[in-house]
Amino acid sequence: MASRIRVGIAGTGSYLPERAVPNSYFEEFLDTSNEWIVQRTGIRERRFAADDQATSDLSLEAARRALEAAGIQPSDLDLIVLGTLTPDYLLPSTACLVQDRLGAKNAGAFDCNAACTGFLTALHTGEAFVAAGRARRVLVIGAETLSRFVDYTDRSSAIIFGDAAGAAVLMPHEDCGQGEVLKTHLGADGSGYDFIHMPGGGSRKPPTPESLAAGDHFIKMRGREVFRFAVEHMSEMIQLMLEGEDPEELTLIVPHQVNRRIIDSALDRLEMTDEKVAINIQDYGNTSAATVPVAFDEAARAGRLEKGKLVVLVAFGAGLTWGATLIRW
Repeated sequence: MASRIRVGIAGTGSYLPERAVPNSYFEEFLDTSNEWIVQRTGIRERRFAADDQATSDLSLEAARRALEAAGIQPSDLDLIVLGTLTPDYLLPSTACLVQDRLGAKNAGAFDCNAACTGFLTALHTGEAFVAAGRARRVLVIGAETLSRFVDYTDRSSAIIFGDAAGAAVLMPHEDCGQGEVLKTHLGADGSGYDFIHMPGGGSRKPPTPESLAAGDHFIKMRGREVFRFAVEHMSEMIQLMLEGEDPEELTLIVPHQVNRRIIDSALDRLEMTDEKVAINIQDYGNTSAATVPVAFDEAARAGRLEKGKLVVLVAFGAGLTWGATLIRW
């Protein structure tokens, strides 16, 4: 049996649409206020894609920045894996659209849908390809245009979501010398599928005038259940990643930016402060599969990733799904 190849993260990139949407935007048509939204979620504004932008457009910009950071060309890529729940089309995959526009002529491409755990699922998949010697250069992306799937009459969910994309390039660690992936974990519990779901648009309930009128193509959430699930799994995944490791070596935790209260509650369980946590939910809201790679890229560019120290990526979302990655930067 061939030995496992050590896998590194050679570069990261992210993209946020230009349109910033403050909390005051929702005051025009919902019974809410900036103070209420900040208190409940920690969000002050989010970004919405322009009318002519889709998930592939956001992905393309993040991908280009990740490739530049990694110092490679699109033609060097062997594979593109894109995590999203808001694809441009039901078919073909958004990854194929990115592959074409990027000029990655030598790369295979496919999507994965694990909702907010989408980037970590893509990362785990790409890491497995490189570790097994099936690919040497893999681009992984997490991207969403959630603003197109929000029920703007629902005060509890309309205020939460935003649009963004983040990406990373994986390659053998010996080729890049940084960001070694040490440990990964993915989990799922389909019995909680209706905690966060979109009932219409698929084969269970194809789009009809009736389903569209009923708003079945919008995201539905059971907020209390989601809160409990997220707090529990965030704390459990961080503990799992740090088992057997020296806590002093931890330089940063990059969590899914779902809700500031959830992040704080999970940290309280772990008796941790937010000093070593990447938090940007106040600026971008919940961008699902994009939250972790965007926050990770911002941390990398801000110099928050210390050479030789540990980084934990953690996410959880619809499915129900969850995942975590331990990296030695």
